Amino acid sequence: MYDLGIIGAGSAGYVAAELAGKAGMKVVLFDKRTLGGVCLNEGCIPTKTLLYSAKMYENAKFGEKYGILSKDVTYDFPAIMARKNKMIRKLVGGVGAKMKKANVELIMEEVKITGRKQDHLVLTSGDKEYSCKNILLASGAEAVVPPIKGLNKEKAITSREILQIEEVPESLNIIGAGVVGMEFASFFNSMGTKVTVFEMMDEILSGTDKEISSMFRKDMEKKGIVIHTSTTVTEISGKKVLFENKNGKSEIEAEKLLLSVGRKANSSGIGLEELGVELTKNGGVKIDERCRTNIPNIYAAGDITGFSQLAHTASREAIVAVNNMLRKPERMRYNAVPSVVYSNPEIACVGMTQEEAEIKGIACKTLALPMAYAGRFIVENEGKNGIAKIVVGEKYGEILGVHMYGNPSSEIIYGAAMAIEMEMRVKDMQEIIFPHPTVSEIFHEIVFEQ
Repeated sequence: MYDLGIIGAGSAGYVAAELAGKAGMKVVLFDKRTLGGVCLNEGCIPTKTLLYSAKMYENAKFGEKYGILSKDVTYDFPAIMARKNKMIRKLVGGVGAKMKKANVELIMEEVKITGRKQDHLVLTSGDKEYSCKNILLASGAEAVVPPIKGLNKEKAITSREILQIEEVPESLNIIGAGVVGMEFASFFNSMGTKVTVFEMMDEILSGTDKEISSMFRKDMEKKGIVIHTSTTVTEISGKKVLFENKNGKSEIEAEKLLLSVGRKANSSGIGLEELGVELTKNGGVKIDERCRTNIPNIYAAGDITGFSQLAHTASREAIVAVNNMLRKPERMRYNAVPSVVYSNPEIACVGMTQEEAEIKGIACKTLALPMAYAGRFIVENEGKNGIAKIVVGEKYGEILGVHMYGNPSSEIIYGAAMAIEMEMRVKDMQEIIFPHPTVSEIFHEIVFEQ
């Protein structure tokens, strides 16, 4: 008898397994593919490894701005990919070591919930049954393949397959201008690929502060990325993308085609239908604030919920779920979940935009300054600019959201997340001593400039 059976060894699954194992629970963890899930193998880590190589390459090419002279700078793409694979092996090995230390039984096979016997649930893998007091659903999500005429697996690749290419394509069409699409657009543009992006919405990076997404789009276009917004892709013909927008119908041919139109929850085929586990309209598993499903002793965390498909959200949901299993009541909050676009420059956001706050009926204002108000930013970002915004409630002066464009936003957004989580007001942030010179001082500049 196991205290906890976990389906999926990604960010939610392995975090839950480690926490539960350290707490003395007997844990069995299943995954039909690889330890570490999408984040370690096909998402967060490999893409950021590639993007860092691209950033190093760009820094070397334009080093003269900093007094660093170099000639004929180039790159070794096989070496870049080999380093990416090395990072994956190293981090997956680290997760494996954690599982061993926490006494987690790891089974790399397909598994399904096959029923309930008295006070426990039954998982079946192959011809073996595993009785579990609790189950955590953490089977993640898969890339969506849209129903476009002429589209098939042979003509397009998703974020999984593109991480395995052996040569830099001369040209690349990308359908979808969300975070994944724009990160790959940034990377391949840096590598010299002619990149074209197609997006149905009227702006890229849906859900991002509109001014920031517009600034980002214009900067990417200056780098040579062609972006078609308010555009419908109607057909894939050979290597051509046929599309339609306000300018009429047109077509663009490219060597490769990348699909990045979103992800759908892996909620089918694991026994949820038979048990009556409730799903949301988009096919994700519905959970409450304690990460419980509608079926007793079955919890869910991560991309399978179809909600906030981010690795750090998955990890936090996993912790909340396990703590509730351990009778340590805890609830999941989504008001301060940071999100980052790891392009060059970076975008980092947390909390509400002004538009979102106003939709919720919250009277607010936005305080903003160019990133150049922070001396360290000017020192490290020669010839570049950005913006930092703080959305503030009118009634109490509370910090509702923070939105940043410019390097290194990803490394300082956590401070904004803490401010929102701790319900800090502008006057509270005014009392914080920021180290000088740092880019994080932009927060200090904003709250004192108003």
